[in-house]
Amino acid sequence: MNAMTFDPFGELDRLATGLSQLRTGPRAVPVDLVKDGDCYVLNADLPGVDPGSIDIDLDGNLLTIRAERTATAHEGAQWIVQERRSGSYLRQFTLGDGLDTERISATYDNGVLSLMIPVSERAKPRKIQLTGADEQASIVA
Repeated sequence: MNAMTFDPFGELDRLATGLSQLRTGPRAVPVDLVKDGDCYVLNADLPGVDPGSIDIDLDGNLLTIRAERTATAHEGAQWIVQERRSGSYLRQFTLGDGLDTERISATYDNGVLSLMIPVSERAKPRKIQLTGADEQASIVA
């Protein structure tokens, strides 16, 4: 006895996946952003991307991340299922004025692009020394 069940949600998922693969243009890069002390750390998921295809630009305060993932199949092979999307990826961020854009650094490890964006020295909290009226008078005199 062979029982087949119809899964309407599975069919909808298959249809949505097929339609999303027809979409043209770059896909968004999923990211996490955390503040760790005096530095912001941005982690972007780019699994399967050749590190040579990753392009990080800073134009004024606009940070742009671009990457390309190519489909890999053996020559003469026929695709049966292709769920790992290939194509271009893009994400842009507007950085605030309190960041040290001259010292941004980036690493790529295990499919994760990490950007370290330090807070500028002038934007860091600092203590202001309080002087008494007597001390101020002696400085002016």
